[in-house]
Amino acid sequence: MPATIEISDELKAQLESHLEDDEAIEDFIEELLSQYEADRTFLQEGYSK
Repeated sequence: MPATIEISDELKAQLESHLEDDEAIEDFIEELLSQYEADRTFLQEGYSK
């Protein structure tokens, strides 16, 4: 079941400024989360960039 998250108009505008053509905010957030989790895994395992 999908959840609804309320964000400010300012945050929405900021997110939209980073979207690629026809990309939804939901897709962008999923991509950010995936990147965050990948980076966090590397840091926890002792890897550095």
